[in-house]
Amino acid sequence: MTGRLVTVRRGASPAGLLLVAAATAWVWVVTRWGGIPAMPGTMGLGLLAFLAMWTLMTAAMMLPATAPVAALYARTITVHRAPRMVVFTVAYLLVWATAGLPAYGLAAGLGRLPAVAGTAVAAAVFAVNGVYQLTPLKDRCLARCRSPIGLMLRYASYPGPSRDLRAGAHHGAFCLGCCWSLMVLLTAFGVMNLWAMVVLTAVITIEKLAPAGRLVARAVGIASIALAGAVFWVPALAPGLTGSGMAGM
Repeated sequence: MTGRLVTVRRGASPAGLLLVAAATAWVWVVTRWGGIPAMPGTMGLGLLAFLAMWTLMTAAMMLPATAPVAALYARTITVHRAPRMVVFTVAYLLVWATAGLPAYGLAAGLGRLPAVAGTAVAAAVFAVNGVYQLTPLKDRCLARCRSPIGLMLRYASYPGPSRDLRAGAHHGAFCLGCCWSLMVLLTAFGVMNLWAMVVLTAVITIEKLAPAGRLVARAVGIASIALAGAVFWVPALAPGLTGSGMAGM
């Protein structure tokens, strides 16, 4: 570790603050959407409204697994820790907010599909996630999230006031590389399907933090490939694309 990597000072826990932010986002999601069945496509939202919803949704789902990395990054900061951690977190979320643009286009396009075509597309969505979960690229991104010490050394070398912005965006890019295919599953389950969000949040958190995280990632990949076949017999597995069953809570 370099001289910039210093012992964490006593005070407010960055991990705790991120968990509070995630809990706040979950409260908003549940109170705003908890009683409404999740509809296919963009749920009638315009681009800006969808991006706002998407950003809060990804904050709720991603920040719990990111909290330990944020706590580790905070150890590299000697002064003005709180505002600099805000910049780090905002930059991280901006990466996910940007990912909301293709997510909106995908949801808008898939939401217009007839039920018959929706089943085939749902199978493709499950298959894409299943295959990606088993690829070396997934392993690489997951490894950076699970063992971020190397990233901390990289971030410590960033010069100037843009360090926190660059570090947050860089880690957000690895997180996006790790989890994008899991988020695409929401097009099959329903973008605001709260049960799906809870399950995927648990999967993402376990993949990144649990000792058996890599094994879980592979198991999820195999299960997703199995769903790609099963959805032809049980279209209700993908209510966001087939319109079958209830996609709400």
